Amino acid sequence: MTNYLPLPKETSDRLARRALFSFILTFALSRAVVFLIMSRRIPNMFLFMQGTHVHHLNYGIFLLAVVGGYTLFIRPDGRQAEIASVAYGFALALTFDEFGMWLHLGGSYWQRLSVDAVIIVSALIGLIAFAPSLKRLESSHFKWFITLLVALIGFGVVVVVARGYIGDLVGPALRDLEMSSSP
Repeated sequence: MTNYLPLPKETSDRLARRALFSFILTFALSRAVVFLIMSRRIPNMFLFMQGTHVHHLNYGIFLLAVVGGYTLFIRPDGRQAEIASVAYGFALALTFDEFGMWLHLGGSYWQRLSVDAVIIVSALIGLIAFAPSLKRLESSHFKWFITLLVALIGFGVVVVVARGYIGDLVGPALRDLEMSSSP
């Protein structure tokens, strides 16, 4: 007889950690794949329907609808909730990776706005995943909170200061790469 340890109860923070992991991994992989396709290092795997490029944000939107409906109507728990949280992070990354295109239809894939949106969504999911409940806060947590706050403010300053410089440095090359790979 095999004795299995019971799985830990899935709490919102545990599920958020899974969603955050799949979100960040999917964002990084999608950016890498798009870059490799545009630089012609791997074959073009983009889906075209009657000459129109179907962007991966569409896959994300449809998957978000499926995951949302599944979690609302089926109310999964245990292993199914884990899978739903990973699928949610995956779908969210596909969608927010092209966030800039939501606002600027026909705009470049390499818009900085998409990266900013991914950072904000990651931070929000990270807060759910790693923020302790108010009941468990102690004085040492307050010190770490202040340290984190200072680090985030510093990161924000660096992003604002570096935004123009980095955009001027790599933006034209990425736009040229995108235009040269268009069908």
